[in-house]
Amino acid sequence: FEHHVRRLIHDEVKDLADEIRVDALGNLICRVGEGGPRVLVAAHMDEIGMMVTYVEKKSGYLRFEQLGGLLKDTLRGNRVRFEDGTIGVIGVHRGGGDSLDEFYIDVDDGNGNGHIEAGMPAGLWREMSVRGNRMVGKAMDDRIGCVVAIEAMRKLNKVTPNEVYFVFTVQEEVGLRGARTAGFGVDPAVAVALDVTLTGDTPHGAKMGVELGAGAAIKIHDPGLVVPPAVRDWMVNRAEADGIPYQRELLSGGTTDAAAIQIARGGVPSGCISIPCRYVHTTSETVDVNDVQACVDLLTGLLSNPATL
Repeated sequence: FEHHVRRLIHDEVKDLADEIRVDALGNLICRVGEGGPRVLVAAHMDEIGMMVTYVEKKSGYLRFEQLGGLLKDTLRGNRVRFEDGTIGVIGVHRGGGDSLDEFYIDVDDGNGNGHIEAGMPAGLWREMSVRGNRMVGKAMDDRIGCVVAIEAMRKLNKVTPNEVYFVFTVQEEVGLRGARTAGFGVDPAVAVALDVTLTGDTPHGAKMGVELGAGAAIKIHDPGLVVPPAVRDWMVNRAEADGIPYQRELLSGGTTDAAAIQIARGGVPSGCISIPCRYVHTTSETVDVNDVQACVDLLTGLLSNPATL
């Protein structure tokens, strides 16, 4: 259900690409340059959400299934927004919360005008806030990756020695599906995913050397991707040559579009530029604007030079 976001992104990039198309699965594919090494840059448009599976006949409460990795301990009392603008509140049975079956969505307006049906999707709902250098929002995963791609397109201004395919992918949160078709269709020589990553800078948080404000995170490894040394060095050397702050990312859980692209056709050397993010998969995902800028600068630097590994 990425079509609304895709429309917004299309309006942002329509003058920044040499060619734009939408593939059969819904990926927005934007080509910049022609004839050089073929590079695929992937950022996913989707976010975690839910789909109504059953409407209780007496109460009208909505039962639902997850679309992507919902965290049950963050759902109680949260709000959702349906495609038609209806706002719902997530409730849970007394003493419940261990199983998704114990949650429901309340869309009662007090006038008996409920019209949400089984099969309708919803996303978590919260306005974005800015706190100094920090941006707090419900879908930094991975709208902030889309921002990095768009800003790199803007800085390139259609000038690159490569043939770059900026792909805004669909259905990453439910199995990297858009990246699979994009990787096969584009058939790149090298690929770069743009996504968020966890941080290790919260009390008793993950044991990892990534923190907010310390620069772009260059992925080394996650459960779905072992980054080839040539791709790792390509990114690290560019960051050091351009004086871009960076940190090395080793993630113990989760993966990105690069995991699917790397096994397209005969295989694609793939890496990932990650934006450090606290509170991933909640309505308060938090990133630092300086990290975002470092990611934009690193991606632009990579694409402004021949992508030869």
